[in-house]
Formats: sequence, structure tokens, C-alpha cells
Amino acid sequence: MQRNWGKKKRLTISTIAMALMSTAALSGCGQNPAPAASGSDSSSGSKPTEISIISAFTSANPPDPNGETQKAIEKATNTKLNIQWVSANNYKERLNVSMSSGDIPDVVMIDDPFSTMFRSMAQQGAFWDITSLYSKYPNISKQIPAEAWKATKMQDGKNYGVPRPRGAEGARFFTLRKDWLDKLGMQVPTTTDELYNVMKAFKEKDPDGNGKNDTIGFAGNVNAADMGTLGIVINSFTGATGNWKDQNGSLVYTDMMPETRSALEFLNKAYKEGLIPADFASLKPSQVDDLYASGKAGMIADKTGNMQEMISKLGKVDPSVHDHQAFYPVTYINQFNPKGPGFLGMLAISKQVPEEKLNKIMEMIDKWMTPEVFDLQTWGIEGTHYTVKSGNKELIKDKYTASGIDNYNQIVYVADPYANTLHRNFPKESIDLYTKLQDERAKTSKADPSIGLYSETFQSYGPELAKQAQDVKTKVILGVSPITAWDDFVNQLKSNPQMTKITAEINTSYKQRTGK
Repeated sequence: MQRNWGKKKRLTISTIAMALMSTAALSGCGQNPAPAASGSDSSSGSKPTEISIISAFTSANPPDPNGETQKAIEKATNTKLNIQWVSANNYKERLNVSMSSGDIPDVVMIDDPFSTMFRSMAQQGAFWDITSLYSKYPNISKQIPAEAWKATKMQDGKNYGVPRPRGAEGARFFTLRKDWLDKLGMQVPTTTDELYNVMKAFKEKDPDGNGKNDTIGFAGNVNAADMGTLGIVINSFTGATGNWKDQNGSLVYTDMMPETRSALEFLNKAYKEGLIPADFASLKPSQVDDLYASGKAGMIADKTGNMQEMISKLGKVDPSVHDHQAFYPVTYINQFNPKGPGFLGMLAISKQVPEEKLNKIMEMIDKWMTPEVFDLQTWGIEGTHYTVKSGNKELIKDKYTASGIDNYNQIVYVADPYANTLHRNFPKESIDLYTKLQDERAKTSKADPSIGLYSETFQSYGPELAKQAQDVKTKVILGVSPITAWDDFVNQLKSNPQMTKITAEINTSYKQRTGK
């Protein structure tokens, strides 16, 4: 017995969860269903399974649902996919609307598994618990790091989604125009002082040689509740990825560290001197990318794995640019660079889906992770997106980029240690350089120790705290408020009983994980 959820558009989370659990009970579905036979043949001739998905796209256009690539993926996985593509610029908002409405697709790309809404809905039964299920699928269990499964467990110790694996090293960090740097006779920065000097030179010394004062040092932005891409400046001062840092076995909230204050002074000075965008507080991520792609910024926060797309755009405004000289990664700043968690969000399966279809979805993900299927989004279709010359594949770059098929990576991905840093279709010189630099970065990279930790108080107070903190940070950077306004905020935090509880709860969760 299944309910027609599509007709109910305005349900509360509690109502959704109660109805879903009732449905599960009536249909005899347990929390940990028995999987279909492992390794089943998805091309056996059985009727394709219709699967609805909501996911983000990051390129100019999403893939064509009737394109050759999607048809090939559907054939290989024996599915018919109905994918609702949403621009990454407003994915969070659309996702929240979809989940709170009760009209939830079969598969939901959860960009933040630790958001208050997802945690709440998972605990109330809106998504399948796959804790004892995923190990039955060889690709899902073996090609996703154990650390990712561990980090994405909810506070009850259960997994409510399949982590989307990503390489831990080569996370988003400072990437710069080395051709500009070379022209100015400067070295790649390694400290925040050197970083500032490079930003200032990129602004004031006409690095593009057009005789105009029309460039900036670093293209970055902030969001309403976090520091956005400007956050790596603060990270470089604190030496921490994220908002918590391990100091002598205990986690300290980085906003309370004096280094955060120094970073805000750095950014305020950079703003006053025009080294960062004047409208950084309102820029969208795509607009930040456009600043760099237009040849107006000397530095951006990005992964070098995005080199090809960026160089393609840059080449249209500056034909002299080529590969890594225009997209060169900074190794570290103050002996710091960020290390990723080994995953980026996850795929949650709606509890509205019956048990039989749940198993079909898990089969689809498992089959999709095989080399022959995953290669469809890596390369596309021969003759359409790539050619083969002397036994080697070569992308037809314009057609591949225009197709948007790399956005399927937002749904299913296969982890590679260098996935953030390079693609197999990069020029050999770039591959060699980026590989060497990632290996160097690995010596100083720092992971976020708070990923997946649970604080009940933070669930209710954390979002408001983040907005309050960011409001003060933004005003200080803009010069609307003096740096003493930040001092006042930090002093209030130190005496705030809710912040004290959050710190205690986070550290309890941390000690349970580490055994310290």
C-alpha cells in the first residue's frame, strides 16, 4: 500500500515522517531491507525502472535528457531517468522547498548531509536507512572510502544516504595567474604577507599589460551564513579547515581565535585598496568565476580540476593564455592548505520509495560506478564528444563542454586520488605539474575535524549563530563596523551559555569518534 504523495504539497516534516512510517509498516518494509541479488544484470531485458532525481548542475547548461549520453546510461543501468536539474546557484533553496513540501523525488542529491532539515527528516523517517544494505553492493561499498561512510552517519549511528566520493587532496584553494606573476617577477606566495603583496601587485601593476587600472587581486565572495570563497583567507590565518580546530585534543571554535581577527583586518585592508571585488558581499559563485574567466582577476579559490573549462573561457578574451600558466595552484599559505573529507554530499533515497524500488536504485548506483558506465560522463559518446587517434581518446572540447554531461558527476562519481586536481584529458605537462603539486600539498593539508560531529544545541542555535557571525564579519570587511565590533561579538560568544553547550557537545562527539 502506497500513498499518492505527489498530491500533497504542503505537509510538515512531522506529518511526512509519520505517514511514511505508516506506509512502511503497512507494506511490511523494515528499516534495513534485504537487497536484491548482488551483481544482477541490469540489461537482462526486464522493464526499465523509472527513477526521479533532483540534483545540481554547475555548467552553463544541464545535460539533454534526450541526449545520447543519458540514453546510454539508462540502457546500461536499465532505468528511465527523470532528472530535475537545478542551478548550483540556488540549489539549497530549491532543495529545501522540495523537501519541506513533501513532494520528494526518489533520489535526492543532498549537498549538506548535516543541515538541520536533513538531520531532522532523516531521524523522522523520511529517507531510507541503508546502514546494513550498502555493503551488499561491491562498487558502492568498495569505491567509497570507509571514512566517508563514517563521517556521514547521523547522530543515531546510521547511514541515510550514499556518500558521493571525492578525492580528499587538492581541495579548493588559491589558484592564480602565474603568467601575471612571472611578468611581475614575483614568486608563488607561501605566507599571508606574501599573498597580500601578490594581490596588491595584481591590482596596481597592470599585469595584463593593457595600460588600464582594471584588474583585482583576488576574486571572492561571501554568503549570508558563511565566508564563501573568501573563507580560505581566514583558514590560512587559523590553520584550520572549517570552523573548529584541534588544540591539544580538544576542538576550539575558530571565531574565538585571535587569528580570525587578524584575517578580518587583512580583508578589510584588501577591500579598502580594491584588491577584492567591491561587491563581494552580493556576488554569486558563478559571477566570481566570470571575474576570473574575463581576465580581470589574478587569483581565485578553485580546484585545478576545473582548469580546462576556465582556460577555454579565458582564451576567448586573452588568446595568449594556455593551460597551467593561467591556472596555477598555490601549494600552501602559512604551511596550510585544506584537505577535503573524501565525499561531497550524498544521495538520499526517499522513504516514499517501496523496498523493491529501493533495491533497484541501489543497483543503478552500483552499476553506474563501473568503468564502462562512468566513462560515459567522463568522455561522452565517440564521434560526438571525443575521437580516438592512435588508440588515445581526445575530447572534442567545444561539444563536450556544451553538452554539460560532466554534471552527471553531481549524481554518481567514482573517487580518484587526483580527481580534484586533474582530468585524464589534460595536457601531459599539466598532469605532471599538478600531480607533483598535489603530492606537495598533501604534506601540509588539514582536514576539518568537525565533519559529521553532532551537537543538539547547534541544530537549533547554530544557523542563527552563523548568520550573526557572518553579518559582523561582512560589516567589518566593508568598514561599516570597526574591528572592535568583532571583539564585542567574540566576548559575547565566550559568555553565551548556548555556545558553551555547543562546544561541550561537539567535544563529546569528537572524543567518542577519536577515543581520546
